Amino acid sequence: MTRTIAVADIGGTNARFAVAEVAADGAINLREPEVLATSGYPDLASAWRVFWERSPGFTPDGAALALAGPASQGVFKLTNANWRFDPAKLPAEMGIERLVLLNDFEAVAHAIASEVDGDNLVHIGGPSEPLPSEGTVTVIGPGTGLGIAHYRKVGALTFVQPTEGSHIDFAPVDAVDDAMLTSLRKLYDRVSLERVISGDGIAHIYAAIAGLEGVGAEPADPVSIWTAGLSGDDPLAARAVTHFVKTLGRASSDYALAHGASGLVIAGGIGLRLRDHLASKDFNTAFENKGRYQDMMRAIPRKLIIHTQPGLLGAATAYLKDHPSD
Repeated sequence: MTRTIAVADIGGTNARFAVAEVAADGAINLREPEVLATSGYPDLASAWRVFWERSPGFTPDGAALALAGPASQGVFKLTNANWRFDPAKLPAEMGIERLVLLNDFEAVAHAIASEVDGDNLVHIGGPSEPLPSEGTVTVIGPGTGLGIAHYRKVGALTFVQPTEGSHIDFAPVDAVDDAMLTSLRKLYDRVSLERVISGDGIAHIYAAIAGLEGVGAEPADPVSIWTAGLSGDDPLAARAVTHFVKTLGRASSDYALAHGASGLVIAGGIGLRLRDHLASKDFNTAFENKGRYQDMMRAIPRKLIIHTQPGLLGAATAYLKDHPSD
């Protein structure tokens, strides 16, 4: 007997909704998602109504929402958008009795740990072998913000740990970073890592490099920098992308060390756009450059997830863990 559940992956830029069909053997099939601009709706309820209206005849058995924020902390808001959530009121607001809430990168980690096969994981560095079947895997991904999670496998058990690790302090390691920190301190009381490793962070890197080189570059929006940098049309933008990749490499190894990880997965929309760059020397040298622990870092296999909707898949996976049979 097939069950159907509603799943959502809601971030600072997009809110994705989909129908997930669950077969009797637990296999999950995602229908084509409905993608709505988060900024186009005042709250979850209004976007949910649009999804509901565009899914005639759909009566879900339950729902799982992957949210870009501290979903286990009571009333909260999205980190990079104004949507607010009161978990106690959501079931009534959505007309759903069985509702699971989780962090968006918690959902991605569930997908990687339980559902994603090798075809959806591209090798980008370290030993050319699968992710470990035992131990801890770090999951990190830049997008509108920066997502961090990890999971640990012990025998047949998997434990997924969401985090707000992107909000640790930004630690500069070179002149570009120093320049960024100086300028960012004028904008924010505290400079977190997410201010640099995120979609908008590329603009701060670009401005810092321009300032150090004495280049009179006009202020550019992040989208333009990403486009010009990835295409190679603008040398300054291309240098900014390279610096971003190195910074992501350093941060990824920081988290892997902190988690005691024996595997790493890069996710997120920007991660996908950086696919060719992540397999480069820039990323991997930065990842492995951990002084006395260089050999440990070299032994960690690094992957990029290319599944198109890991957040939705992981939300469905998390729902089934909480509701295996109803």
